Amino acid sequence: MRFYSTNNPDLTVSAEEALFQSMPVDKGLYMPITIPYRDASFFNRIADGSLADVAYEISRVYFGDTIPDEALVGLVQSAFPFDTPVHELDKAKKYVLELFHGPSLAFKDVGARYMAAFMSYFSQKLDREINILVATSGDTGGAVAMGFHNVEGVRVSILYPKNRVSDLQEKQLTTLGGNIQAFEVDGSFDDCQAIVKTAFLDSELNKIVSLSSANSINIFRLIPQSFYYIRAYGQLKQFGSPLVFSTPSGNFGNLSAGVLAQRMGLPVRKFIAATNLNNVVPNFLYSGIYEPKESVSTISNAMDVGNPSNFVRLCHLYGNDLDTIKQNIEGYFFTDEETEEAMQRIYQQYNYVACPHTAIGIRGLDNYLDKDTQVCGVALATAHPSKFKPLVESILGQPVDVPERLAHLANRTKQVIAIPADFQAFKESLLQTVS
Repeated sequence: MRFYSTNNPDLTVSAEEALFQSMPVDKGLYMPITIPYRDASFFNRIADGSLADVAYEISRVYFGDTIPDEALVGLVQSAFPFDTPVHELDKAKKYVLELFHGPSLAFKDVGARYMAAFMSYFSQKLDREINILVATSGDTGGAVAMGFHNVEGVRVSILYPKNRVSDLQEKQLTTLGGNIQAFEVDGSFDDCQAIVKTAFLDSELNKIVSLSSANSINIFRLIPQSFYYIRAYGQLKQFGSPLVFSTPSGNFGNLSAGVLAQRMGLPVRKFIAATNLNNVVPNFLYSGIYEPKESVSTISNAMDVGNPSNFVRLCHLYGNDLDTIKQNIEGYFFTDEETEEAMQRIYQQYNYVACPHTAIGIRGLDNYLDKDTQVCGVALATAHPSKFKPLVESILGQPVDVPERLAHLANRTKQVIAIPADFQAFKESLLQTVS
C-alpha cells in the first residue's frame, strides 16, 4: 500500500515512510492511494474477534507482506491487551462505545500504542533516533507518553496549552521522564499544533533531528482508530439495525477514522459530528462554507480546536463532494451549559457517569434519534470520567472513583519546559534536549 499527499496525488510514499514521515514536505496529509473495499462477509467474519484480531486483519491490508504474519500477530497483541466494549443504555437502540479501557483511560491509547509498536518494529533497522512531536489538547499527550515510554530508539516531545488541560491529564504527560519531554506552551492547542506543523517543514531542524508525529496528522494514528468502529459493529450486528455513530470531535481524526472504516465497506448509515462551541465543522455542514476560527476554551477541553487539521482528510474520503459529505455526516454543537445538562440527565436516566466529551457525543446521538428511530445508535465514550474528576463531581454531585493506574500519578512531580507560543523558542529548547 502506498500513500499520497492531499496537496499532490503524484507524491507517494510507502506505508513505512508514511508512518515515520507523518507529514509530506508539501504541507499536505498522507492518505492511502486506494481505500481497499471489503464486502459485508469480511466484516461479519472479523468483527466478532478481539480488538487485536481486528487490528491484525486490517493491518494486513495496509502493510501487506512488509511485516511477516508471526511478527504482525505479536505487534497487535502487544498493542491491544484491552478491548473496546459497548455499554447498553437502551437495548438495541442506544449504546456507548467505551474507549477508555487502555492504560491512559482515553481513546487515544488505541492509536498511540499501535504506532509505538510499529515504530519500535521498524526502528530496529534504523541507525538514528526518532523524535516524535505531539501537540495535545488533553488526552493525546498522556496516551502517547504512556505508549512510547521507554521505547528504545524513540524520544517524545509533547506540547500542551498552559492551563487548558485537567490536572490528571497534565500529570500523565509531564511526570514520566525518561524519553518523554513535555513543553508547556503559553497559548492554545491551535498554537501547539501550528508549532508542530512548522517543525516538520523547517529544513534546518530536520537536518539535525529525525522527526515524526503521533498526532492525528499521522495516517497511522487514524488507521488503528478505525478498528474500534469495526469492533462495535461486531457487538451490535445481532440486532440487524443500521448503525449510527456519534463521535465527540475536536481535530476530527476520530471521525475520519470511522469514515475510513465506512469507505472500506463497514455498514454505517450515518456519522454525527458532535462538538462544543468550536463548531467550524457543524457550521460547514449547515452552510457549505469552511471558516476556521480561533479556538475557545470549554469544559470539554480536548475538543477545543478551531482549525481541525483532519478536515481535509474528511473531505478527501468523500471525494471532496459536499452533497456526499452531508448525506453521510450530520453535525451538532453544544454549549457548556448544554453539556452539563446532558451529563446530569445521562446520570439520572441511565446511572451512567459520562465525561463532558462523552456527554456531547450522547447528546448529539439523542438529537439524531429524535428523527430517525429505525437505527442502533452508538456514542463514543472517549475518556474515563475520572480524568475530569473535580469537574464531573461538581456537576453530578457524586464521587468519581479514580482507577489505580491513574491515581498513582497524583503525587508525582511535574517536569516541563515552559515556552511562549513561538516556533523559534520551541526549536531552540528542542535542540537543547536532544543534544
